[in-house]
Amino acid sequence: MQSSPSILLVEDDRYVASTLAHVLRSSYDIDVSQSGKFALYKADVRKYDIVILDLNLPDISGLDVCQQLRERGIKAPILILSGESKVLTKVSLLDAGANDYLTKPFSLGELQARIRALLRYKNSSTIWPDAELKAFGVTLNRRTFLVDRDGIAINLRRKEFELLECLMEEADCLVTRKQLTERVWNKTEPWANTVDVHIKYLRDKLDRPFTASLIKTVHGRGYIFNDKPTVNNRVALGS
Repeated sequence: MQSSPSILLVEDDRYVASTLAHVLRSSYDIDVSQSGKFALYKADVRKYDIVILDLNLPDISGLDVCQQLRERGIKAPILILSGESKVLTKVSLLDAGANDYLTKPFSLGELQARIRALLRYKNSSTIWPDAELKAFGVTLNRRTFLVDRDGIAINLRRKEFELLECLMEEADCLVTRKQLTERVWNKTEPWANTVDVHIKYLRDKLDRPFTASLIKTVHGRGYIFNDKPTVNNRVALGS
């Protein structure tokens, strides 16, 4: 029987640590550390598949822990959690060896999606990809949270950014409303047409100012991100 992927969760807030561990334990083997020093010790004595690291710890900063993990030769992907959203902070952490960065507050669905992505790249034995997604003239940067289309900056809200990220990751493929809900809203929609409303907001910023629409509706199923021509932004797929 294949063992579950192992995660070292480094979080000093007992409630947050307990909540995240409870949610993730159904799919992963979770160890929890509430200090940087204990986290370094645990990483020395056990090999983990992923390290989830809070930036603000009581004894050592998350940046120092990240650097020390890499200096000790630990190659597990590191996902940083923090309430700090400054671009310079993100860049310094990525430069220190972190693979990804999640700003609090975040949805559990988004956290789980980031973990799955980290495991995919780890298990494929490939180099961690560039932070940028590029498709059909659109560039999305996961580090700076900047988006542009044909060199023109697009200012997106957080949910719009996350929706676009999902669509671009699956460019040219159908992404269902259920998939978008699970990723962006942690499986629970605040109201029935949440996805459709936010897609409209995203289209208003990404598509309306340009001659070609990139976000296509597949009636009753979801959306496709591509530059193929359609009728009224709709794609017909066979049942």
